[in-house]
Amino acid sequence: MQAHAELLRRVTGGENFAQALLKDYKTAPISEKEMAMLDYSVQLTVDAVKIKPKDNQRLSSFGFDDTTILQITLSASWFNYINRVADSLGIGRQDEV
Repeated sequence: MQAHAELLRRVTGGENFAQALLKDYKTAPISEKEMAMLDYSVQLTVDAVKIKPKDNQRLSSFGFDDTTILQITLSASWFNYINRVADSLGIGRQDEV
């Protein structure tokens, strides 16, 4: 998460904003549309099987089209994948020898 927060700090230039998202995105100063996108991404991460058509319809109600919903899904899935690869190989971890 720290690496993602660092990227966010660089992109937005906002240390406070990045820290608010890192602490708890649900209390961060983001729009309802951004909250819906993050809720979807979290559900995909926690248990993708529980994502139902109503979840995609919710994203659509905030103005996300099918292509954007696919991009959100692919981005979240890719980060889940690459984080698991890094975790399994101990990349970025300070294990004791």
